[in-house]
Amino acid sequence: MNRYTLAVLVRNQFGVLNRLTSMFRRRQFNISSITASETDSRIPFSFDGEENGKVQLVNQLYKLPDVCSIKELTQNNSLSCELMLIKLKNDPASREDIHAAAEAFKAETIDYTKDSIVLRVIGNSTKMDDFISLMRDHTILEICRTGTASIEKGSATLHQNLNL
Repeated sequence: MNRYTLAVLVRNQFGVLNRLTSMFRRRQFNISSITASETDSRIPFSFDGEENGKVQLVNQLYKLPDVCSIKELTQNNSLSCELMLIKLKNDPASREDIHAAAEAFKAETIDYTKDSIVLRVIGNSTKMDDFISLMRDHTILEICRTGTASIEKGSATLHQNLNL
């Protein structure tokens, strides 16, 4: 199985996200990451599957009336990152180790109290997974991760790929 990322440009209308995710479900793709916001009609989806299934999925997505354009994003043609907030118990015995790990991963302390430390980590999924694994030796109170945000390199835009 391969990991794919599709950037889908849509008309931002009521129910469009549900129609998109339903298409993935019907094609039996498990979405590993999705990033959507009210202000943008560009939705990156990351999922695992086979090439022929991905091609069929893209063809089916284009049949949805709200889909304007689709671009496959790869490591060679795009930039990607994820954001994670992780809240750890502020234990004097582990405080120094947490700060050392945060420095090594370029994590930023965004909240510090006598009971907890909240760190912000930005990077790829592997970096997030590695940081979580390292922090498992300490008391993790909460983790909040965004989906992967991806954008095409260079001057090309998803709007240039309009297939209307």
